[in-house]
Amino acid sequence: MDMDALAAKIAEKSAHIGVIGLGYVGLPLAVGFAKAGYSVAGLDVDQRKLDSLKQGLSYIQDVETSDVEAMVRIGRLRASDDYGLIDEIDAVFICVPTPFDAMKAPDLCYVEQACRGIAAHLRPGHLVVLQSTTYPGTTEEFVLPILEESGLEAGADFYLAFSPERINPGDRQHTVENTPKVVGGLTPHCTELARSLLAQLFAHVHVVSSPRAAEMSKLLENIFRSVNIALVNELALLSERMGIDLWEVIEAAKTKPFGFMPFYPGPGVGGHCIPVDPYYLSWKAREYDFYTKFIELAAEVNQAMPYHVVDLVSQALGQAGKPLDGASILILGVAFKPDVEDARNSPAERLIELLLKRGALVSYSDPYVTRYRVGRDVFYRDERWLERVELTDSILADTDCAIIVADHSAVDYAHLMQKASIIVDTRNATRGLRGPARVVRVGAPTSQSGA
Repeated sequence: MDMDALAAKIAEKSAHIGVIGLGYVGLPLAVGFAKAGYSVAGLDVDQRKLDSLKQGLSYIQDVETSDVEAMVRIGRLRASDDYGLIDEIDAVFICVPTPFDAMKAPDLCYVEQACRGIAAHLRPGHLVVLQSTTYPGTTEEFVLPILEESGLEAGADFYLAFSPERINPGDRQHTVENTPKVVGGLTPHCTELARSLLAQLFAHVHVVSSPRAAEMSKLLENIFRSVNIALVNELALLSERMGIDLWEVIEAAKTKPFGFMPFYPGPGVGGHCIPVDPYYLSWKAREYDFYTKFIELAAEVNQAMPYHVVDLVSQALGQAGKPLDGASILILGVAFKPDVEDARNSPAERLIELLLKRGALVSYSDPYVTRYRVGRDVFYRDERWLERVELTDSILADTDCAIIVADHSAVDYAHLMQKASIIVDTRNATRGLRGPARVVRVGAPTSQSGA
């Protein structure tokens, strides 16, 4: 199949689409293309996901079960763990995880597995688009050689591009369909084919000169957030010492209609992107004898916040005459941000591990996360699975300190103020509320009773 033939199939919506990795990025993409009129095959190694999709059920908060059920019922969406489906596919998206290892080096094992699975079935005319967030050069230096082990030449026999994902879990305003997309191909033909396919689903597609430029654009987006969050986290520590409420300061600064964008302090950063992406670029930069000091400093500040929260807890308990060792600590929210079930890289993980290591008795309550794993690392050697507890008055009565980590809107913070004895609020959820609870807010002067 030449470029014109594939372009025609894309325009006619007769092209068959494959999506490898059916998680937070892949499933919305697969369902989106199916709803746009394409036949879509999803591939994943997680049998639970495959079973759910075959039953027409969504396991991702941002994807409606009704959409999955409808697409499965009419045959536009199917799921399998068999890479043989690539034989029937015209364009395939790689949407697998790209974590880092214990030393903060990129772990591309999932990308490699996907590429080798594709290479075994690659044929002339295929379009391959990497979406997984990674360092600049991955598409050309890592993906390309694996795919060309098939004997086919990229840019001549098949087409290769990179288009970073822009999924924001829990965001109902910015969806797959209305969020602009960036794409850069190996050759102009690669870029144009990828652009034409993405334009069938996304409201706007912005073309860049190369996969490297597209890869770097994704890192810039998230490093921008990491650096600015680190800035306000550092200012939060200073504000606590100076007796200034940084949350009040941010609200004041927000009134400036130009040159300022608000960011907020917290217990650290979470999710797949912000805690991970800066390290991908820092790792790659060393190949060029370049050290991203500014980026790594921001990561250092953000990673230190769980330690600071533990110190605040210890101080608050100490002032009440209780040691941290043996204290009953309740974590409110283990998701990485409000009103989502996504707990990947949540700051709650490190916070819980540090508390356990210091002898605290830790439980958690989260309306979206039923089980949560911590440990099996240098911070807490044993693996520990925690089961969610309901946020009842009896639980609060037995709790020495409640820590607000994710400020889910389903929680009644006014009631919490009445029933808890000590609250460490990392999200400003209790500001303006009154009650007998003693509240310590990150980035604010220590209060007496109430906020």
